[in-house]
Amino acid sequence: MKENPSVFPMGKELPETFSKYFIGQAYLQPLTEKGGPISNVTFEPGCRNNWHIHHKGGQILLVTGGRGWYQAWGQPAQELHPGDVVNIPPEVKHWHGAAADSWFSHLAVEVTAEGASNEWLEPVTDEQYEKL
Repeated sequence: MKENPSVFPMGKELPETFSKYFIGQAYLQPLTEKGGPISNVTFEPGCRNNWHIHHKGGQILLVTGGRGWYQAWGQPAQELHPGDVVNIPPEVKHWHGAAADSWFSHLAVEVTAEGASNEWLEPVTDEQYEKL
């Protein structure tokens, strides 16, 4: 059963162009393009995205519901709860997603910059994830 932990709309299942970089099901609801793209992203329990890097622009996560995780490469994972803010500088390899037993939702704020891009990398393995 789908559960929306956010006050923002859950949106639709990720299109194939993004879903191939996720383990589990996530949902995307674009909210605005003004001032930079902002989308509500909702993860089913256990869903997480691959390691990835935002080149030049970075990203800000505003947690709106449920419980999840964020981890920067070489750093311990940090548990996320509603009201948490994660500022991800450009060029930092990282991943984020839901806890194994909770839906999770955040607003993804793309920090605009000339020539900004996103590089998708390897999946977060089950072994890495189960250690959380």
